[in-house]
Amino acid sequence: MRIATLLIFMLFQLSLLNGQTSLKNIALSYGKYKVGFVHYTATDSTRNYQIKNEFNNQLIYRPIPISIWYPANIKNGNSKQLTVLNYLEILKEEEEWENLPNEFLLDWFPYLCNTKKNRAHLPEKTGAYLDATAINEKFPVIVYSPSYQASSIENFALFEYLTSNGYIVISSPSRGTYTRWLEGGTTKDMETQSRDVEFLLKEIQHYKNIDSDKVALMGFSFGGLSNTITVMKNQNIKALVSLDGTERYRYEVLEKSAYFNLDRLNIPYIHFAQKEIPETVLKQDKIPAELNYKFQLYDSLKYSNIYSYRFHDLSHSYFSSYGVLFANRDKRQDKSDDNIMTSYNQLSRYTLQFLNATLKNEERAKEFIEKNPDKNSSVESVISKKMKKSITSEFNYKNFNDLALKQGYQNLIPLYKQTLLKHPNLELKEGMLNTLGLRLTFDPKRIKQGINVFLLALHIYPKSANLYDSLAEAYLYNKDFKNAISNFKKSLELNPENQNAINKLKKLKE
Repeated sequence: MRIATLLIFMLFQLSLLNGQTSLKNIALSYGKYKVGFVHYTATDSTRNYQIKNEFNNQLIYRPIPISIWYPANIKNGNSKQLTVLNYLEILKEEEEWENLPNEFLLDWFPYLCNTKKNRAHLPEKTGAYLDATAINEKFPVIVYSPSYQASSIENFALFEYLTSNGYIVISSPSRGTYTRWLEGGTTKDMETQSRDVEFLLKEIQHYKNIDSDKVALMGFSFGGLSNTITVMKNQNIKALVSLDGTERYRYEVLEKSAYFNLDRLNIPYIHFAQKEIPETVLKQDKIPAELNYKFQLYDSLKYSNIYSYRFHDLSHSYFSSYGVLFANRDKRQDKSDDNIMTSYNQLSRYTLQFLNATLKNEERAKEFIEKNPDKNSSVESVISKKMKKSITSEFNYKNFNDLALKQGYQNLIPLYKQTLLKHPNLELKEGMLNTLGLRLTFDPKRIKQGINVFLLALHIYPKSANLYDSLAEAYLYNKDFKNAISNFKKSLELNPENQNAINKLKKLKE
């Protein structure tokens, strides 16, 4: 199983068959926005970290390198257009070799490979501009988790494409708990990367052009596994994108987490999977055959719409920009460079349409995602799809309160009646309504909202002396003495021994 794990976590380093690829030939059709880019390092002072290759015992606060792509204005050529080499310089920093001379880059990091064709990628211009001026609008945000021990910029071509279509992408590298290195894809590794994602979720709140109500997580390989557990911990995420995520292959790592809860993964979820691994490769590399067909998470989820796509021309490595451009080809199974680039183009396109459907609520995008791939265009013959619709979870008082909160606790009785038609088993208990009403009432800015909750409660429980007493208190806090007196009296009619009402009426008369 160790070999299978390495297959999933790391870019393939198999039989050499160098190919001809380029950003231009991937042919991503950019949207209307120019792409700005910024990279900096933040610090998580709640965790310790060690630079392993400095060979000392010095501990520092955990550094979090952050890369952000955002819609931007490019004026008068003041912003520098990035090249592939510029991105690789960020990779050097995140690999903790920031002073490595550039001429050593392709030799130093074996997953890049020093070949003539790979060297030709270095001066290629990308679609991003360094430190460009951000557009003063709010955009949905995608928080990205890289593959096993990978860089924040491993999928830069996809990030630029999404940003040009009106998204902000933020990413940090995949790092171990205490050093650059992970332990082998353990639950501890997963939760460490998940915590880094949560750091980014907090970081985006500092930016005024972020629409914090429209946040998606996206990850490749091990990053998909980490994102799955993050969604189970954080209910503010609106969509989940997995690029051949390891949650499909390492379900047991998920199950070992204290945060594992299938019912909390209840958002739209799309998983893009690699091609079937040929039998020859399975045998030679001692990979379990079940990796081709088993997807326990897909089978187990109930409350989310799940879309599962298989790309018949993509091996695992090619779900990243770096894989497409730099990774060695495996003669036993890989398709031609043209096939790989075309499929990566379609992967990007499907990712965009899914995000447009879930974060922007675009009808055309919803139609695109619901169709079978062969109905969208002839190219999608290299893609197969299956999907599973969410079953309706039980609608409870929390769900109703979400609706009430959304409309500012106004018009609650009509809302309750409408909701009962759809969910006849809905039960709003008297004690819950009384507590909620009091909680709102004690907030000086929300007293009227508390009164509305009590009015709904009395619509449901018209003979509750306690609710009339609470409503009277709410009116009293609001200095509406007439209604306070009226409701204390109603409470006494139902419960003549209500000492609170007796005392309050006596004071009000004085």
